[in-house]
Amino acid sequence: MRGITPPLRLADYQLVAFDMDSTLINIECVDEIAAAAGLKAQVAAITEATMRGEIADFKESLRRRVALLRGIPVSALEQIATVTMQLNPGVEAFVGAARAAGLKTLLVSGGFTYFSDRVVSRLGLDHSRANVLEVADGRLTGRLVDQPWGDICDGAEKRRTLLETAAALGIEPARTIAVGDGANDLPMMAVAGLSVAYHAKPAVRAQAGISIEQGGMDRLLEILR
Repeated sequence: MRGITPPLRLADYQLVAFDMDSTLINIECVDEIAAAAGLKAQVAAITEATMRGEIADFKESLRRRVALLRGIPVSALEQIATVTMQLNPGVEAFVGAARAAGLKTLLVSGGFTYFSDRVVSRLGLDHSRANVLEVADGRLTGRLVDQPWGDICDGAEKRRTLLETAAALGIEPARTIAVGDGANDLPMMAVAGLSVAYHAKPAVRAQAGISIEQGGMDRLLEILR
């Protein structure tokens, strides 16, 4: 771990926002869905380039990847959600410590509600925002469903959601924490009082206040007492 010198007090913050894929959980969900159609390598290459910041337009990148998922049965998603998807090490410990210290919790993801709803339920998170996969006749259509807040949760939407949630709760941005791993997390990390890169891409590590490069998310508790 490197970054801000400890100790900081977890109780000095009031809201913590988390990315989901490869942050709270061990997988990139879109890549695992693509595996069901034998397209994991193709989709994962787009995901990796996007997370490194080499593809700047996250919305277009996600649309391209989701289009390749057309025809995949929803049953394949169930297998991923119940077998493949696991919480990353130390996540439950850190979320539990944050909740015990009185922080509200937010999941804000460029991934999909099919998975985020389960993560929210398991961790007891307070707020969430993610994308909705369109389904017809038990299969993915290759499209996303527009929501009242917009079409796709990209980096700009992550930033807006963090600020909107904080404002609704009467919390100053300086008293928020943002945790992520990819380029689309940088906008919300930039406005948070404390930014945390978790096993992140180089560009994200370089801009974060704290970078966890080994071990679980509970290592944050070495700094946030």
